[in-house]
Amino acid sequence: MVSDIHFEPFWDPEKAAQLADAPASEWGAILGSAASPDRQARFEAVEQACDTRGADTSYPLFASALGAIKANAAGARFVTVSGDLISHGFTCKFAQVFPKAKPGDYSSFVEKTIEFVMGSLRSALPGVPVYASLGNNDSDCGDYRLDANSGFLDATGKALTADAPAAEAGEARRDFAIGGNYSVSLPAPFAQARLIVLDDLFMSRKYETCAGKDGSPEAARQIAWLRGELNLARKANRKVWVMTHIPPGVDAHSTALKGKNICGGKEPTMFLATDDLADTLAQYGDVVKLAIFAHTHMDEMRLLVPANAAHADRAVPVKLVPSISPIDGNTPSITISQVDPRSLTLIDWQVIEASNQTGVDATWAQEYDYAEAYGEPSFSAGRVAALIDEFRADPKAQTPASQAYIRNYFVGDRSVELAPFWPMEVCALTNLTAGSFSACVCGNR
Repeated sequence: MVSDIHFEPFWDPEKAAQLADAPASEWGAILGSAASPDRQARFEAVEQACDTRGADTSYPLFASALGAIKANAAGARFVTVSGDLISHGFTCKFAQVFPKAKPGDYSSFVEKTIEFVMGSLRSALPGVPVYASLGNNDSDCGDYRLDANSGFLDATGKALTADAPAAEAGEARRDFAIGGNYSVSLPAPFAQARLIVLDDLFMSRKYETCAGKDGSPEAARQIAWLRGELNLARKANRKVWVMTHIPPGVDAHSTALKGKNICGGKEPTMFLATDDLADTLAQYGDVVKLAIFAHTHMDEMRLLVPANAAHADRAVPVKLVPSISPIDGNTPSITISQVDPRSLTLIDWQVIEASNQTGVDATWAQEYDYAEAYGEPSFSAGRVAALIDEFRADPKAQTPASQAYIRNYFVGDRSVELAPFWPMEVCALTNLTAGSFSACVCGNR
């Protein structure tokens, strides 16, 4: 599992012109050549002009991460990439590096960047399927902007759905070109198992079309498509993982940092515009064995609990995959997981972190093991529910499990990031609506 790569093709601005003129298959040779003499100064000028908040994934860091994947995931059966393949501020950086760009040049450069990232991941593990979703940065018209039924989706779909089984490739390409979604059978030994990939950017509270218009009709179509796929899986008695980028529910970190007075009537910060995604997934807990998200760059978990208490045993465990990009000060990481091929239950995982944020002369080593850190035999719905109950009963974060979550939340252990608002974070793990979250926070006071 990898996420939020945020690859930075402008890290050496002089090479960007070569990249624009070359096919993605030649980018590795260009990027791997000696750095330009004024690389650092020129890139710093670009970042300053674009008011970036930190450094994303340079080529040296990406190459180092690919090496870590080769070394630690040699036995992997498939790879998941839960969105945000290109760097932050991509539109501004492109304008700085290519001030005389022609119409269409920007889309072409974004598409080739995505193709390069996907091709590099596949080269790291030859023959292993790589399945990816788009994130809010992955667009040809700006952050949180995207058009359905677009040439961009049609072009990027070639790279993202390339590992779909031959019998399913055509449908995967067509679905992706419409809405950035696709569904594929997982490879052996996973029998009767599927991965449903969704682009939930259309559901974000920040989403707009490329023309700056409201996108709620497209969000409704995304949910309809997802329900159709889940109904097919239920009828065929298949087990499913669902992967997209932006998690549903409350952004507890942002809510806390903004100092919102939840108990005084202020609304918490929500990731998505509606609760439709969480509600839909929770209704199919008999089918969905895991939901994979990212976006926060942190190592987090959630549990999607159905509103009907009679079906509480059908909750859906949620894994938020930490980032490779170190832009938030975190250490780059990849996650290696173990899965029961019969039940499609996530059993265990190990987070492998880099020794530095640049990738230069970096070594990669295990940060923690889920089963060892929490004493849990699996990441099933029942075990996640029990773990969250333990967190809820420990508002001062004194148990080993609570301390492990706080320590591992920010890869590189900056516990200060989470400890001050631990009770609020715990409320966000299962209370995914604004109302239930507020009731949980205020009931704990």
